[in-house]
Amino acid sequence: MRRAELRHRRRSPCNEGPPDDMPNTVKPAILVAAHVTKVAHVLAFTVFVLVLAWVLHFRGGAARLHSDDPNLIFNVHPLVMCMGFILVIGEGIMAYKTIPAQKETQKFVHLMLQLVALGLGILGIYAAFKYHSANTMPDMLSLHSWLGMCTICLLGLQWLFGFVNFWFLKASEPTRILLLPLHVSAGLAIFLLTVCTAETGFVQIDAAPGAESRLVNFTGLFILLFAVAVSITVALPKVSI
Repeated sequence: MRRAELRHRRRSPCNEGPPDDMPNTVKPAILVAAHVTKVAHVLAFTVFVLVLAWVLHFRGGAARLHSDDPNLIFNVHPLVMCMGFILVIGEGIMAYKTIPAQKETQKFVHLMLQLVALGLGILGIYAAFKYHSANTMPDMLSLHSWLGMCTICLLGLQWLFGFVNFWFLKASEPTRILLLPLHVSAGLAIFLLTVCTAETGFVQIDAAPGAESRLVNFTGLFILLFAVAVSITVALPKVSI
C-alpha cells in the first residue's frame, strides 16, 4: 500500500518539476531576448536624439507643417518618418517580447502601435508633397519616393489583414495558425523596407561636409542597427516565464 502511494506521488503532475535540461535550454533564450530588446530600445533612443539634433541644429529649427519656410515644412518629413514611423513600427513588432501582459493585451498594443505608425507615415508623405509644392518641385521622381509609397501602401494592407484575421472578425483557429507565419514574415519585410526607404532618403540629403554629414551617416547606421536588433528579437523563440 505504501509502495503504491509513493508511486502515485511520483506520477502526480502536481509533484512533477521541470525537466532537468529546462534551465539550460530556456533560460539562455530568455536572457538573450531581454538583452536584445534592451539594445533595440537604446538604439531607438539614439536615433531619436540624432534626428532631433540634426533638424534643430542643421536644418533651421523645429518642424512646422504650416509655415512660410519650405525648409521647416520639410523638417516634418524626417522627424515623423524616422522618429515616428520606423521606431514605432519596430516597437510594435517587439511588443510581444517586451510587454509583460496577457496575449490579448500584447496584440492590442501591437495593433495600436502599427496604426499610429501608419498615421505618422501618411503625415510624413503629406509633408513631403507639401514641401515639393512649396518649391514647385515634381513629385515621385526618386527611388526614395517610390519605395516610400510602396511601403505605406503595404503597411496599410498588412494592418487591415491583421485587424480582420486576428482581432475584429477573427478567422478560425486553424486558419489563424496557417496565416500567422505569413503575417509575421510580411510584417518584418515591410519594416525592413521602411529602413531601406530611410537609407535612400539619407543618401539624397545635401548635407554639408563635416559635422552634418557625419551626423546623417551615424543616423543611418543606427537605424540599420535598430532594424537588426528588431529582426533578432523576431527570430528568437518565444518563451513563457
